[in-house]
Amino acid sequence: MDDATFLVARRKSLYWRIHFWAALIASPFALVATLTGILYVFTPQIEARLYQHLDHVAPQASMLPLDAAVAAAERAAPHGWTVQHVVPPFQQDDAVQVAFAPPGGAPDEHAGHGGHAAPVKPKFGLPAQAVIVYVNPYDARVLGSLASSERFGNWAKKLHSRLLQNDGWRWMIELAASWLMVMLVTGVVLWWPRGAQSGLPKRGAQGRNGWRQWHAFLGVALGIVSVVILTTGLTWSQQAGGRIRTLRDVSGQAPPPVPRGLHSSEEGSPLDWQDAWQVARSHAPAIAVQLTAPASQDDVWRATMADRSQPTLRFDLQFDAYSGKPLYYAGWDAQTAFGKATAIGIPFHRGEFGWWNQALLLLFGASVLFSLVSGWVMFFKRRLPGSLGLPKLLPGAWTSPSALAWLAAAGMCALMPLLLLSGGMLVLLELGLAKCGPRVGRMWLR
Repeated sequence: MDDATFLVARRKSLYWRIHFWAALIASPFALVATLTGILYVFTPQIEARLYQHLDHVAPQASMLPLDAAVAAAERAAPHGWTVQHVVPPFQQDDAVQVAFAPPGGAPDEHAGHGGHAAPVKPKFGLPAQAVIVYVNPYDARVLGSLASSERFGNWAKKLHSRLLQNDGWRWMIELAASWLMVMLVTGVVLWWPRGAQSGLPKRGAQGRNGWRQWHAFLGVALGIVSVVILTTGLTWSQQAGGRIRTLRDVSGQAPPPVPRGLHSSEEGSPLDWQDAWQVARSHAPAIAVQLTAPASQDDVWRATMADRSQPTLRFDLQFDAYSGKPLYYAGWDAQTAFGKATAIGIPFHRGEFGWWNQALLLLFGASVLFSLVSGWVMFFKRRLPGSLGLPKLLPGAWTSPSALAWLAAAGMCALMPLLLLSGGMLVLLELGLAKCGPRVGRMWLR
């Protein structure tokens, strides 16, 4: 065996070893994340069955002014709670949604991607304790109310991200996503065809070889989807998400800043909800809007999109509370490249682009489940009785990677702190294995 061939063999043995450790660490969490993610993908169909009586009404000749619906919602809301925002009907059969926050506000559990406490009036989402009152826009009849945390989509999101626990449990999903990224990278390297090899599964392949070929092929075939899912998942994680946002800001890719100190003129009569809705519709693209009233006499009205399944229609609008004059507007063109990528990637991650998006994510989830199962099947087929079945390292394997590979590894660890921490512990374990006696080493490494 010449030096070049032996170098390739050493690298392959190292990548295989790392691939195994990544699978061992990520598998339990990845299994939970995949199953809960598949459940979350079908949120539109589930919510259509659960909340048809709240979300939709029978269209009639004409709607009442929006203020009538807001007033009816205020009478039905818990005493002392204040209007957070209002989502007027976009389609003729849509109900008016009036969100209420408890006195003093509450940390926002669903807005943004950082998991930190948000202001009382977040740009997106609702406070954790918010209640939504649904009103018929044609006769101002209250259809019912629902706590934000009890809505299936929010419940399924919390189940997927932290198993219905508090933020202290989010590290598990972040750890899984970090090592799944390592699994993906090392898996592509191990699969990559060399010479006369083919990356396609061979017809008639059976046993462990057949499992290996399909395991590698399906993992690589959905690699682009995997990158999107893992990357967008990491953007709203606690540790890696903070690093990614810092890198975003340093590179000049932060969202367009909203001017501070905007205030209304206090000249004339203040706009009511119906007036504000008309102003928003005259400036916003054709999409459902979310209206937030001024918090004081000199504050401004705010309007933004209420439906993130059409990211190219994203907008942020602030206008005078008396004259309706626009004071700030930012549409899709004002977003940075990073903002546009996340605005598309995150709804894709959640399956919000329609049936094709859901079908692709279902296929992706099934592929992940197959990869996990097939990986463990191959492990038990390879493992000899009395051993742990760790892939064997060739001499000099740890010094075989190229400078580019080490640079990529350093970059991944810098962006994913949990990968750096758990990877450091893994290095200590490997050092311990390397110092084991020959007899113990043979038992563990054969």
